[in-house]
Amino acid sequence: MNENNLPIPMLLVVSAIHSHLIKKQIRSKASLICLTGDTIEDHHIACLIGFGASAVYPYMAYELIRENVLEDWEDALSNYRNGLEKGLLKIMAKIGISTFSSYHGSMLYHGIGLGPKLHKKYFQNIVCDIGNLELKKIKSDILDRLSKLKTNQNLLTMSGRFKYKKSGEKHGFSPTEFLNIQKLSKKKIIEENSKIDAPIYLRDFLSYKKVKNPTKIDEIEENSKIIQRFNIGAMSYGALSEEAHRILAKGAQMVGAHGNTGEGGEHLDRYNLLSPVSLENSHIKQIASGRFGVSTEFLVSAREIQIKMAQGAKPGEGGQLPGHKVTLDIANVRMTTPGVPLISPPPHHDIYSIEDIAQLIYDLKQVNRRAKISVKLVSQPGIGLIACGVAKAGADIILVSGGDGGTGATPLGSMKHTGLPWELGLAEVHQTLILNNLRAQITLRVDGGIKNGKDIIISALLGAEEYDFGTAALISIGCVMARQCHKNTCPVGIATQDPILRKKFKGTPSNVANFLTAISDQVRSNLSKLGFSHLSSIIGRSDLIKSKRKFQNYLKQQKLDLSILTPGNNGKQFALKSINKIRIENIYLKPSIDEEIFGEVRHTVMTQGHAVIHRNINNTNRSIGSRLSGEITFLYGQQGFKGNIQCRLTGAAGQSFGAFLINNIELRLKGVANDYVGKGMSGGLITVRSPKIIRKKLGFHTLIGNVALYGATGGRLLVAGRVGERFAVRNSGAAAVVEGLGAHGCEYMTRGTVIVLGKIGANFGAGMTGGVSFIYLKNSKNLNNLNRDYVREGEIKEKDYNLIWKLIRGHKFHTASIVASKILDNWDLEKNLFIKIVPKALDINDFE
Repeated sequence: MNENNLPIPMLLVVSAIHSHLIKKQIRSKASLICLTGDTIEDHHIACLIGFGASAVYPYMAYELIRENVLEDWEDALSNYRNGLEKGLLKIMAKIGISTFSSYHGSMLYHGIGLGPKLHKKYFQNIVCDIGNLELKKIKSDILDRLSKLKTNQNLLTMSGRFKYKKSGEKHGFSPTEFLNIQKLSKKKIIEENSKIDAPIYLRDFLSYKKVKNPTKIDEIEENSKIIQRFNIGAMSYGALSEEAHRILAKGAQMVGAHGNTGEGGEHLDRYNLLSPVSLENSHIKQIASGRFGVSTEFLVSAREIQIKMAQGAKPGEGGQLPGHKVTLDIANVRMTTPGVPLISPPPHHDIYSIEDIAQLIYDLKQVNRRAKISVKLVSQPGIGLIACGVAKAGADIILVSGGDGGTGATPLGSMKHTGLPWELGLAEVHQTLILNNLRAQITLRVDGGIKNGKDIIISALLGAEEYDFGTAALISIGCVMARQCHKNTCPVGIATQDPILRKKFKGTPSNVANFLTAISDQVRSNLSKLGFSHLSSIIGRSDLIKSKRKFQNYLKQQKLDLSILTPGNNGKQFALKSINKIRIENIYLKPSIDEEIFGEVRHTVMTQGHAVIHRNINNTNRSIGSRLSGEITFLYGQQGFKGNIQCRLTGAAGQSFGAFLINNIELRLKGVANDYVGKGMSGGLITVRSPKIIRKKLGFHTLIGNVALYGATGGRLLVAGRVGERFAVRNSGAAAVVEGLGAHGCEYMTRGTVIVLGKIGANFGAGMTGGVSFIYLKNSKNLNNLNRDYVREGEIKEKDYNLIWKLIRGHKFHTASIVASKILDNWDLEKNLFIKIVPKALDINDFE
């Protein structure tokens, strides 16, 4: 290795050869096996495979382990290899790929910094922004490393890439930043540090044009107006201790900001329905429909409901809570089982498309007309197009989530190698919405490593109107970023459920309030230098952005092109013309069939009486029962209504029939229903049966669509026929009787009871960690469809037979099911055909 004999980066070699062989149509005739010394992490392995490598042999990593682990180096080598394989599986899972062959050569990556020539010739199948990196720069970098090698033979120095080292790579949240944030949280006055020695974020390259005559501070809008734009980022109860979660919400509300539940739910005493003066209710309730703890009361107590598509720090991964953090208290809030790990399903089964998002937004606006609906999107190329679809789907707020945030529970590989800077995503979303005349009806919000006033000013100039604080808010109440969140060993009692460690927590609501107030002071100071008196005046003013003179040479050396963020004087076209949002009168606010029903039973609701409603319906009548359930819950709470309303319906129900239904409301349908029946159902009764003529004929009929009972927490669903795929996904407490179902039944189920009086589809019980299912089997081959990695057969005892008999009797009474009648008429014989299915995650004793 010398100046005339340099190693070519293996990724460049693989991509070049792979692409060339494809062009020559002979790629399938050979395997590409990489013997490489520049491969260390699972991300490196994934990149090589994604760009065409058939196998990877990281010889240098193996040699380093062999040379430096003197004892048991064979075990260390095995651990390293297992770690790489586990990481590769995790990376594949993020994109929804389960086989190596599907990932091989897939090129499912985004590039940052590649120049047009390099990109076009060697990485032409990926999207790449802000770059001019070409072969010459790669060569000069390798030569630079070679020269350093000659002067420093100590190769195994700690670079500080993953854990902060004083002499290593710079981190966004360094000890200096910790100290500054914690000083602000204690009302200590410090100047905003705008002097940056080395850039970390894209925004570090940017500044703004200052005026000669700054605006006087007393002419700038007061702190309260600015703080109204601040929110605490989504961090769930479970990941955080109860004390920390409550204090974040309370501290935010003390100064007019808003807390966020995350995806873990909250205790009932925090809801503003029960405690109107409480400051501990998080105004923003986060869901992805079937998330943990999502009930009708949870939704009705929100001022904003946030649909979580993904998270910027780890896109493609669902939230994860290890079993040792799932205490009895948390399990009750999340409607799961203590001690069992919780994984939010990454493919959110009712938001596969923009049409699905539109339906979910419609559902949520029916159940809570008073709340705004926000959608959390991950910063990535093409996000502008997605944002336009979300705007047309009826969202009020779009949150652009960058890859620079994330708590210590986020895998280190995800923190380093997934997600893109919010600066890119925010600029694209704002500009695309402007060009499509959609910007005026949307509020833009941003999150990801925001920690000072300048961050907010830059994000405002790029188009953001609201701003979320995550990691910085945790630091303000004492977080030291020990990166032990998932281990339940947080040394300051914030990200732990250990009662002993929780006693070490010293944070107060005032810490949060002081920090947010100090940040608003910094914003006012920056506004003064800009010459404006209101933050709203600079939103979208990208023409005011300039690159820092200090880093202009650095930008040239690194071949970085930030013109996408700084369109110069043309940036004026992207200024937000009107700060008053246009509330479009569309289908979400038009009267629905629920409005008619509610108008008819209004007196009954107020007097808690009884009513029977008859209606003919068609498939344009969506979310039947949701509006009624939401209004009753708003008046009485989820369990407070003592009357009874029965809706007898005939025809074909549209999507989300009975979504978020509550106790003492019955929906009795004679006909068929579309997808999402009983989504988020919290109580009540839904029955679906065929007309009498069809019912008397033998044979099975599919009566409802896919993804029924998704995220249900209570109530009963009785269907005298077959149901579609993904039945009872994330069921957390509902009981159901159906007469056959499609693939993926009871997926991710955590509580509840499901009886299937017919065939089950493939992959039954995948990810199931709680609840119980009973399958009526006349053919034992049906059991081949069980996912035996997660579920097994259990022993049926007398109380199980009593439960089955009781539910089937109710099924027959409400639906006149022929199948149920035959079983009950010959109960002593037929009961022996039932098989009990239980999750492996629990010992059988937990079911007794």
